[in-house]
Amino acid sequence: MRRERRATEEFGLSFLDVICCGFGAVILLLMITKTVQPQIIEASAVNLEGRIAALQEQLFELRGETHVLNRDLNAKHEQLSENEDRIAILRGRLAAVKSQHDALAVQTNSNDIIETQLAVARQELSEEMKRLLGQEYKSKNNLIGGIPVDSEYIIFVIDTSGSMFSYSWDRMLREFEATLSIYPEVKGIQVMNDMGQYMFSRYRNQWIPDTPGRRKVIMDRLRTWNVFSNSSPVEGITQAIRTFYAPDKKISIYVFGDEFTGESIQQVVTTVDRINRADNEGNRLVRIHAVGFPVQFARQRHLQTTGIRFATLMRELTHRNGGTFVGLNDFR
Repeated sequence: MRRERRATEEFGLSFLDVICCGFGAVILLLMITKTVQPQIIEASAVNLEGRIAALQEQLFELRGETHVLNRDLNAKHEQLSENEDRIAILRGRLAAVKSQHDALAVQTNSNDIIETQLAVARQELSEEMKRLLGQEYKSKNNLIGGIPVDSEYIIFVIDTSGSMFSYSWDRMLREFEATLSIYPEVKGIQVMNDMGQYMFSRYRNQWIPDTPGRRKVIMDRLRTWNVFSNSSPVEGITQAIRTFYAPDKKISIYVFGDEFTGESIQQVVTTVDRINRADNEGNRLVRIHAVGFPVQFARQRHLQTTGIRFATLMRELTHRNGGTFVGLNDFR
């Protein structure tokens, strides 16, 4: 009986020891948790607040810089607007000065051309022209702009380039009509551009009959005739001579143009001399007359050389081929 009671008492003491150790461990864990974790949270909160404060300070600085930049940009825009207004005013003044300069240049050039015009070539009217024009034909009607009327057939070689069509086409139409008006009646007419392209393809390589109705058709077609041109009359002149010359026909070629863009004036003169050769008396196969339109003075100064070259070429060609060059004082 005594042994059994002793065994029970030993078991009870061990159990209490275990229970006490367990409670002690729990208390120790609670103490560790409550003392360490709040310190970590507190440190993290302090660091975040510092970063937020730094970022807010940077934001305020950026906003300040943005305000300054916007203010400077607005000032630049205002300055640019003022400069644009000044440029517009200066451009208007420059255009007015250029217009005055062009007007003076045209007047000066016209005076020079009038002073240097070649003497009018004189020829007796043929018997056929006397029959066509009548015995009472007055000598005052012999000229148009200094060009003699002495032919039974006339060919017009017209520069159809953009400069001619844009600036002096109305004036060209008036000169064309005036030239026709002093020929009451001829045996044939032909119209081609300076590259040798015919106005009427159905009359290619043949004469257009001269009738009042046909003249009206020519004028109507000429008002809108705007075909490609390289602003060089040599092609039209040479084709007209080769195609229409005949020993029994008195032919005159009228060249209307404003510029020459070819490479060599001498080469053109030599080519025409070879084709429009002179006879034993020095008479050429056909007469060559020319009318120059001073469109060059409506353009910039560095583009005016082509007009001067046209005048130089035509003065030489008309002089060598029994004709006259007339430089107009206005292209309008």
